[in-house]
Amino acid sequence: MTEKPDEQVLKVAAGLPTKTARPRVLSVSINDVRTLTAAFMPFLKKGGLFVPTETDYAMGDEVFLVLKLLGSEQFAVAGTVAWLTPSGAQSSRTKGIGVHFKGADGRALNEHIEKLIKGVAARRGATHTL
Repeated sequence: MTEKPDEQVLKVAAGLPTKTARPRVLSVSINDVRTLTAAFMPFLKKGGLFVPTETDYAMGDEVFLVLKLLGSEQFAVAGTVAWLTPSGAQSSRTKGIGVHFKGADGRALNEHIEKLIKGVAARRGATHTL
């Protein structure tokens, strides 16, 4: 049984526990710098990454991203959905979401990605977002 929004508001006001959805886990592997550059979202304050997915998300959904980079490094970071590309988007864009990194782990991952793509970003081609 799911609670109606009004019931949740009443519970919060009364100090009672409410059900909170656990963040969905997304797992993605990026094996080359070109793909990483196309997926990177440097315009987000703490950085972010476009993740192709057929699952439907809403703006603001909490997610947990497990990222394998260039075949050897693995990162795990919490994030928030900050971009949506629906199926059937113009220019045949891939359906997916943009994950805005959160916290210290997100900042560290953002800095690491920036180091990996340094030099490539200057001659940046098409991306999954802007």
